[in-house]
Amino acid sequence: HLLGTALSILPRIGGGQGASEEQILEDKAKIIVAKIPPQFDLEDVARRHPIKYLESMNTVLQQELLRFNKLIKTVKSSLISLQKAIKGLVVMSLELEQVGKALFDNKVPDLWDKVSYPSLKPLSSYVTDLVDRLKFMQQWIDNGAPPAFWFSGFFFTQSFITGCKQNYARKKQIAIDTLIFDFKVISKPEQYDVSKPPEDGVYVYGLFLEGCKWDCEEGVLSESQLKQLYCTMPHIWLQPLLASDLPAERHIYECPVYKTSRRAGTLSTTGHSTNYVLSIDLEMSKKHTMKHWVKRGVAMLSQLNDQIARNYYNLFTITIA
Repeated sequence: HLLGTALSILPRIGGGQGASEEQILEDKAKIIVAKIPPQFDLEDVARRHPIKYLESMNTVLQQELLRFNKLIKTVKSSLISLQKAIKGLVVMSLELEQVGKALFDNKVPDLWDKVSYPSLKPLSSYVTDLVDRLKFMQQWIDNGAPPAFWFSGFFFTQSFITGCKQNYARKKQIAIDTLIFDFKVISKPEQYDVSKPPEDGVYVYGLFLEGCKWDCEEGVLSESQLKQLYCTMPHIWLQPLLASDLPAERHIYECPVYKTSRRAGTLSTTGHSTNYVLSIDLEMSKKHTMKHWVKRGVAMLSQLNDQIARNYYNLFTITIA
C-alpha cells in the first residue's frame, strides 16, 4: 500500500521528448489486445468434448472456458473502449479512467479483477500468466485431456478436484463423499510415466513450496536452502481412494494449498474458499513433527506474486523518458 501510494503521486507526463501518458496507455492497450486470443467457441468445444457420465473432465473444461470467456471479453472490451476514449471517439468514463490509471501503474484494473481468478501479480506478469492459461486450455481442446494437468492453470481449481473424484466414483460405482485423496510426490520421474495418464486419479504439476524444500533423494520435506523463498514441486499423483482404505498411522505434514501467497480468502457462493484449495499430505523425516513445519509456515502455492520460478520476459518495453 505504501509503494502504491508513492506511485500514485508520481507525475503522469514524461519530461523532454518522452511519450505522453495517452500514448503510453494506447501502446500498452494495443500490446495486450494483440496478446489475448479470441473467446473460445463453446459450441465447437461441446461437440468435440461432449458431457459424458464417465468423463467429468469434459464438464470441467466447458465450465472453465465459460469463466475464461467472460474474462477475455472484459479485458478486450475495456481496452478497446479505452483506446477510443483516448482518441475522443467515446466518453472517458470513470471506469475507463480507472482502467487507464491501472495500466499506467502496471496494476491489474479492478474491472478485470472482479471477473478474474485470484492473482497478486503486477499487470505485465498477469497478462503473461493469463496467456499461458489460455494456451493450456486451447491445447486441451485440440489434443484432449493432458496426461498431467497444470494445477495453476485452472480458474476454479475445486471443480477440477471434484471432477477427478467423480470420475473415480462413477467408475467404481461408489459414493463420492466416501472418497479422499492419497498423494504421491513423484520425486524420481523414472518410477512413473507422466507422459501417460494414470489408471486412476490425475498427475498435477505447477505447485510451489514455501517455507521449506522438497528433498527428491529422500522423498521428504527438508529445510530451505539459504535465501531460497520458494521450491518448485515435482509432479504429484492425486489418487482417489476410500477413506477407510487410508493407513491410520502415517508420518505426514498436512500441507495447505493456496491460490496466492495472501493465504486468506472468503467463502464464495459455492461454499468454497476463494483462496484455499485443499491440503496435500507430504512425507516428513522421522526427526521432524508436524509442529516443526507449522512453525515455519509451510504451505504450497499454485502461483507466485511475480515471475520468480519461470523464465518469463517482460511484456512491456515502453518506458517514460
